Amino acid sequence: MSEQSNALRGGEFLIRETAADDIFIPEEWSEEQLMMKQMTLDFVAQRIIPNLERIEQQEEGLVPKLMEEAGQLGLVGSSVPEDLGGMGLDFKSTMLITEAIGGAHSFSVSFSAHTGIGTLPILYYGNEAQKQQWIPGLASGQLKGCYCLTEPSAGSDANNGKTTAKLTEDGKHYLINGQKMWITNGGFADVMIVFAKIDEDENLTAFIVDGHAEGITKNPEEKKMGIKGSSTRQIFFSDVKVPTENLLYERQKGFKIAVNILNIGRIKLGGAVLGAAKDACTHAVRYANEREQFGRSISKYGAIRYKLAESAIRLFTKESALYRATQNIDDAIAALKAGGMEHGEATLKGIADFAPECAMMKVLGSEVLDYVVDETVQIYGGMGYSAETRAELAYRDARINRIFEGTNEINRMLTVDMILKKAMKGEIDLMTPAMAISSELTGVPDMSLPSTDLFEKQLQYVRNFKKAILMVAGSAAQKLMMTLAKEQEILMSIADMAIWAYTAESTILRVQKLRSIRGTEADLSVQEAIMRVYTYEASEWIHSSGKEALLAFAEGDELKMMLMGMKRFAKTEDFNTKDARQLIALDLINKNEYNL
Repeated sequence: MSEQSNALRGGEFLIRETAADDIFIPEEWSEEQLMMKQMTLDFVAQRIIPNLERIEQQEEGLVPKLMEEAGQLGLVGSSVPEDLGGMGLDFKSTMLITEAIGGAHSFSVSFSAHTGIGTLPILYYGNEAQKQQWIPGLASGQLKGCYCLTEPSAGSDANNGKTTAKLTEDGKHYLINGQKMWITNGGFADVMIVFAKIDEDENLTAFIVDGHAEGITKNPEEKKMGIKGSSTRQIFFSDVKVPTENLLYERQKGFKIAVNILNIGRIKLGGAVLGAAKDACTHAVRYANEREQFGRSISKYGAIRYKLAESAIRLFTKESALYRATQNIDDAIAALKAGGMEHGEATLKGIADFAPECAMMKVLGSEVLDYVVDETVQIYGGMGYSAETRAELAYRDARINRIFEGTNEINRMLTVDMILKKAMKGEIDLMTPAMAISSELTGVPDMSLPSTDLFEKQLQYVRNFKKAILMVAGSAAQKLMMTLAKEQEILMSIADMAIWAYTAESTILRVQKLRSIRGTEADLSVQEAIMRVYTYEASEWIHSSGKEALLAFAEGDELKMMLMGMKRFAKTEDFNTKDARQLIALDLINKNEYNL
């Protein structure tokens, strides 16, 4: 890794280049990490999948029991320090476990809610006494956690919550009154992180609440489209007595906890959906190989091969982007700890710096999963619509992920907003490169011949993609100024362009690093085909979104000039994507699984 002082900061991918040697690629997992992943996959295969029907029917006590079994393996406490009963793994290793549990359908939701939003607020914001009291039980799975933030009138606008907390006359307790909804693990949680406003406070405060305290009542389990096996309840608090020492962090700092824990939740969701999508793709490949029509398996038909290949392309590229961002976060945490910062604070600050990437990975991952499960159902045909298949279950379970952890629309707008705020604070310099692009538009186009090196050519395309993003974002900010925040369609187009550029670059760097590791003799034809198809696709998507955004606010000669610039910046060489996809599909078909 390069020196941390020169390390990329969150959002800087738009204006700085990254060397292939400076990213982590999944082909670099250690033997110990791969054993940990296999142990998790084995747990899912042996304990979750055979019990799916019982989980879906919410058999009482089953999910808590399975959570305890996962705790005995160390999976539940992977991110908890060893002195508090956990495994003390780095962020990247915990992401690998999250990915491996992703194919566990509803159980993965219960698991992720417990290990993330149900545990981390206390781990990262609790005082020493609170950590000692609650974390060992949460890390072992003996205690189950939930997170009570959402209310009927407070979803994306979380700080608008109406739940109240009032200090008792003796000053020893807070009385909490209010209603929370969509609470995952709400039916069996022993520990609740509850957000409420004290007296007339403008901002939320967080509390650690005993899940069995008097005054807590719950509605029946919600009837949901998918993830039916996860407990989801409305919870009511009526004069629930909470000891004053259970106030978490500081008064009116609950929203800060919520925002920072959501950053973690977003990128972790990106890991879970990757695991779910890999699982679905493998089912699709195996069914395509087994199912025969007109005397041969349907995997021999081009229309099916297109679906398999495109699923693999989106999986490989998503994985490349996810673990690049995860390593960036790990490096940031390590640098902060080296500077003397406590582990919990360093973790929060390291992740907060890469909050734009966390939001991007949530959007990208949930939409990749949606694509893969949709095509899996299509490959299954009529059987894919049958509740007897995992394809049907995967399809229904996937849909929530575009709503979880902030809707994808909110996360798209946050991506742009957070990067622009970083620029306004002077943390990253967007102005200088944006001005350079403005000059480039009115100057003489670069007529030099493109590089003959495959990777350099691909990276040059990405450099131009970034110019397109900066041109649109810079012009929109200059033209619309304070009203840009209200132009949601434009912001979402810019966010999409950023996501595609980041993913394309991550994929190119991954394949380039893989080539340097394995040497010129290694057969990387499949990986190179994925890289080339995705870059080609990204160029088309970026051009379309960029053009649409420009047409929304620019006009006259300025519009003409920028549309010409957009066409130039989004240009790539044509090549035969059909043959490339055939090559990718054949790799899946021959392996009878997704295994890249």
